[in-house]
Amino acid sequence: MSNLVEIRDLRVAFDGVTVLHGIDLDVAPGESLGLVGESGCGKSVTWLAALGLLPAKASVTGSVRLETQDLSGAPRHALERIRGGRIAMIFQDPSSALNPVIRVGHQICEALKLHRGLTGSAAKVEALRLMDLVGIPDARNRFSLFTHEFSGGQAQRLMIAMALAGEPDLLIADEPTTALDATIQAQILDLLVTLRREMAMATVFISHDLAAVSQVCDRICVMYAGKIVEQGPVQQLFDAPRHPYTRGLFDAIPLLTGPRQRLIPIPGTVPDPRHLPTGCAFAPRCNRAQAFCATQRPDLLPQPDGRHLACAYPVPVPAIQNTVHMQKVYQ
Repeated sequence: MSNLVEIRDLRVAFDGVTVLHGIDLDVAPGESLGLVGESGCGKSVTWLAALGLLPAKASVTGSVRLETQDLSGAPRHALERIRGGRIAMIFQDPSSALNPVIRVGHQICEALKLHRGLTGSAAKVEALRLMDLVGIPDARNRFSLFTHEFSGGQAQRLMIAMALAGEPDLLIADEPTTALDATIQAQILDLLVTLRREMAMATVFISHDLAAVSQVCDRICVMYAGKIVEQGPVQQLFDAPRHPYTRGLFDAIPLLTGPRQRLIPIPGTVPDPRHLPTGCAFAPRCNRAQAFCATQRPDLLPQPDGRHLACAYPVPVPAIQNTVHMQKVYQ
């Protein structure tokens, strides 16, 4: 089966400072892909660059294909048909993404007019259906309310309704649960899983929350300093993370049951993109680094177990798979 989206050697620089270093990424139809990593590693920039949403000062090179259509350097009018139509994006903060002076129902109707040509009563009927679909209670009476009259969780549901207005093939959710409490986070995650299943829609879930990613994704890409350092199926990476950075992310998660244990933090800080190490960007923080790591930047290569890994000295796979990581994220 051919991929829905293929990204090859995607590189992004701002004012001459490179922040993405050759991203290769595929999304299959109906697949749910997770992008995880610390803040500033390039998760959001990857998809903003792919959709042509970065500011003019950004320098973007590489190839982005949506099935047979090349989006690299596509004219603005062509990208506008793709954005919100074939590919929709949910942003992290709905309060800044929704217009505070336009009634929410009119905003959804505007998306329906733009992407599906619906107007008048037909647009209103479909907007109400979408509001019901994402779980907005009493949608008919709340159609004419403003954004500030909804809670944070309901505002995020409205953002999802607007994203679904164009019936996209791919939904990109950029940290959609960050500003929500734990109960509402769970509801939004359940909603995304349900919508993906019912609409046969591919999803990309961008997050630093490993527990959230484990609930909604089939496959995970771990990013560090503008590169993908490990990718593979969720169960495989959570049972036996092999890149020292991936392992460090799991080791830093506290266990909520059993005796208290001292956390194992990742030493040091994320490198400044203007002053990256000559070799592996993670080497100064890595307890497995050798002299080779200080001079050579490893490529992302396929492994015998099916995952892809960018590390010269990966963590060995244990003889008995360690389930502690899965226990941590599912608590």
